[in-house]
Amino acid sequence: MAGALASKRVRELMRRGAERVLNAPPDWIEEIDRATLSVENMKAIADDPVLAAATRRTNRANLFHWAASNLRDPAAPVAPNLGAEPLGIARDLVRRGVSESALNAYRTGQNAAWLRWMSIAFELTSRPDELRELLEVSARSISSFIDATIADISAQMKAERDELTRGTHAERREVVALLLDGAPLSPGDASRRLGYELDQAHRAAVVWSDHIEPDLSALESVADALSRASGAPRPLLIIASAATLWVWVPGGAEPDVERLSLVIRQLEGIRLAIGSRGQGIQGFRRGHLDALTTRRMVARLGSEQRIVRFDEVRLVSLVTHNPEGADQFIKHTLGALESASPEIKDALRTFLDEGCNASRAAARLRTHRNTLLRRLARAEELLPRPLEHSRVHVAVALEVLRWQSSGA
Repeated sequence: MAGALASKRVRELMRRGAERVLNAPPDWIEEIDRATLSVENMKAIADDPVLAAATRRTNRANLFHWAASNLRDPAAPVAPNLGAEPLGIARDLVRRGVSESALNAYRTGQNAAWLRWMSIAFELTSRPDELRELLEVSARSISSFIDATIADISAQMKAERDELTRGTHAERREVVALLLDGAPLSPGDASRRLGYELDQAHRAAVVWSDHIEPDLSALESVADALSRASGAPRPLLIIASAATLWVWVPGGAEPDVERLSLVIRQLEGIRLAIGSRGQGIQGFRRGHLDALTTRRMVARLGSEQRIVRFDEVRLVSLVTHNPEGADQFIKHTLGALESASPEIKDALRTFLDEGCNASRAAARLRTHRNTLLRRLARAEELLPRPLEHSRVHVAVALEVLRWQSSGA
């Protein structure tokens, strides 16, 4: 009962409803995102900032694709959405080893969108006959659209999987997956299959892009720059998704972050999380998990920092693992200081970081010592408890705030 079988009045109602969807407030979309990412088999995707962001983009693309089609030709069949977003996430899911069962999350998103659409329908008309036809037509339209989109994305995933199962990349990806899962592989055999020596020190990293259509060569250039900044040979690279590279740099030397920054600044949307240094297979695995933890923390806090090292956020990552608890800790610890000017908070954080030495803190901040002391006095006034009784807690809370608001 879609397209030509819908009455002229219902086609007009569909058009008006589509206009409202295209101008939907952000909380509508966020509701669909929450519903989609809350599905049990979507946990691996929800925990991955790149895949979660791609899922949100796909939700928006699907919703607006359906609405735009109904705006142009109300109640007519809607072609499946095969734009950059859904095809991009198909590639990502396959490269992360996620099966087509994850596509069932589209159904959950469909249900959330349907509830919103029903609210729109009841606002558009109160006539029972019109309302009944409008709901029947739109239910068929939405269901057919989602069915067709899932079918085509599933076919794309199969094609991507067929491509990945050919060649050396598939073998390297399989070996790395086994190593990360703790499989009892022989270090010599695994090294041969990877073309990378495991019985040495490593430093793992994750390079990713915020762009919808990432440039793999840009990701690889950052990985190579990390290797050069560490004074190491070419690293081991694994394509984890269309927007993510897993990297292991042999030797594990501390990289020159300033040198890396020069490369990162030239590549819009590319970011780098650097894990810890480790030895052998255990270090290979631990460093990678630390890099993933760093990337998740960056996403969780909404930090805009382009290069983040695990060693500098280890404590912040632990504190913010429970976001609600972290927020309560900050408010309890800092009180009015939380909303103070950046200059005052930076003055106190640097003072504490320099062992409460005002001269060293002033030199580090490149400000006059008297200016620093005035800012410290103001910070003391804003704190709910005397600093001398809560220095450690205040330092931690200020460090969390720094990462929440850090710039590129």
